[in-house]
Amino acid sequence: MTLSTAPRPAPDPRPGSAAAPDALTGRRRTLALLAIALGGFGIGASEFATMGLLPGIADGLLPEQMAADPAAGTARAGLAITAYALGVVVGAPVLALLSVRWSRTTMIVALAAALAAGTVLSALMPTFELTVLARFLAGVPHGAYFGVASLLAASLMGPGSQGKGVALALSGLTVANLIGVPVMTAIGQVAGWRVVYLVIGAIFLATVVALRLTVPHEEPVPGRRAADEILALRRLQLWIIMGVAAIGFAGGFAVFSYVADITTSVAGAPATVVPWVLAVAGLGMTIGNLVGGAATDRSLPATLMIGFPIYVAALVGLLLGSEGSLLGLMIGFFVVNAASSALSPAIQTWLIRVAHRSEVLGASLNQAAFNVANAIGAALGGAVIAAGFGFRAPMVVAIVLASLGFAMVAATLLGLRIRSRRTLSVLRDHESTITGSLPAIEVVPTTAPIPALTAPTATGPIPVPVGV
Repeated sequence: MTLSTAPRPAPDPRPGSAAAPDALTGRRRTLALLAIALGGFGIGASEFATMGLLPGIADGLLPEQMAADPAAGTARAGLAITAYALGVVVGAPVLALLSVRWSRTTMIVALAAALAAGTVLSALMPTFELTVLARFLAGVPHGAYFGVASLLAASLMGPGSQGKGVALALSGLTVANLIGVPVMTAIGQVAGWRVVYLVIGAIFLATVVALRLTVPHEEPVPGRRAADEILALRRLQLWIIMGVAAIGFAGGFAVFSYVADITTSVAGAPATVVPWVLAVAGLGMTIGNLVGGAATDRSLPATLMIGFPIYVAALVGLLLGSEGSLLGLMIGFFVVNAASSALSPAIQTWLIRVAHRSEVLGASLNQAAFNVANAIGAALGGAVIAAGFGFRAPMVVAIVLASLGFAMVAATLLGLRIRSRRTLSVLRDHESTITGSLPAIEVVPTTAPIPALTAPTATGPIPVPVGV
């Protein structure tokens, strides 16, 4: 399996088909891409704003526990984050398989509506247990939405722009970290966490309307079956790429999950600076995502082999430069998030290519892997903090995890190159038997006597008549 782009079917020339980007006006294409990104913005706000809303959720739904032990109450409220991540991991492959007979335009509208329903339910549930269930349901469409959005955006961008399309689909998520999360956190501090979820639900409803009005209709692919999609899961390379995402990017989450405590305890800055640190990190994510999309279209392997060392080096710089320095902390977070986000389009594009016909499943599994990374990073980062190693310890964990991810990428690309060379060598060895000249056969004149056929002896062959 190589990393070259697999042959694609010819574009659908019918007007209104998402596979025919030339048939769209530039304005229509731009509006369709913005509508797709708006859903990603809502997802980013819903997922990451919850981290800043945890104290309010705990106070509102666990008042007795918060009165007795605030730390334990806040930790229990963290189940809302875990439930959402679990919903993403479960929902990404399941919805990708269940919707194989749908058109992508129908799928993305339905997924946006499901995101709206789950988020509104999160705002209305009266008990903590029901709220956790609602957060699980809200996470179920997350991965499938980004999977379909990536494919639609790549189709709208046209041939040779798959990486840019993936980056545009993910741009809403990065902009949410730049603008949406700080704004939603501020709204939650003033009006309460329930209002935040209602606002995000309204964003998803606006996304449904925008998608219906702007994204051109795409017919479902005939003959697709869920059983055929599952065959993609038999590919070892698919699981290796998911492992790269789950382990390599867990490093960033090991640090980002504790950004507030790192800002105050390591850099020595006041808590009021935390939103600015988040904004700087979001800016890095936004820029890195756009750069990574363009770089992926130029060379996917080069993007991975250059981006991962930069990512690891940025984590080392964060560890060395953040002690007692707010400027060092902000620069470190900016570069770390820019590098990790630049790698995201490459990983997602790689999964789509390896999945071949099961491209919706492949694109969706990327989000599942990233949420596994979220869980691994947060758990390991919290474990070293709980063990008494301090708030710099998650940075060390992050360096180790990111380095493991880079080692997996390097080993995989090397293995693919070796296998490709062996395949070419075998083809060269057999080239003469396929294209070479046939051996000459001497023809005996027809006037020569034809010997009679005799029965074969114990050791000799039957004599062959010549001179025909």
